Amino acid sequence: MKYSFRKGYRQLTIDEAPVVREEIIDKLGIKRTAFYSRLRGEVEPKVSEYRTIERIFKKRGISEIWG
Repeated sequence: MKYSFRKGYRQLTIDEAPVVREEIIDKLGIKRTAFYSRLRGEVEPKVSEYRTIERIFKKRGISEIWG
């Protein structure tokens, strides 16, 4: 759970959530199933993935992302 970004994902609007999901999938070069594993914190992200995820949320004004 340490690397789960559910906390940030829950702060998204219904319209934003699918856009953010697809952006993360695209930027990380992963499949949808891998996205959900990362969302739940089952996969420890690489430093570059961690920064990318933070950047995507921060541009939407969300700074409390992890946990």
